[in-house]
Amino acid sequence: MAGETDKAKGRIKKAIGELTGDKKLKREGAIDTISGNLKSGIEKVKKALQGKKTR
Repeated sequence: MAGETDKAKGRIKKAIGELTGDKKLKREGAIDTISGNLKSGIEKVKKALQGKKTR
């Protein structure tokens, strides 16, 4: 869930940065989007590993 929020926030920041010509805001948006993708990936791995027994 947090990953999806970060992705959405990143897309909004990036779009506003592009519209206003604010390179810093555009970069922050790209970073937030990447962070959201990583968080979503980690959540998928956690869900896949849940319930599996360790040796």
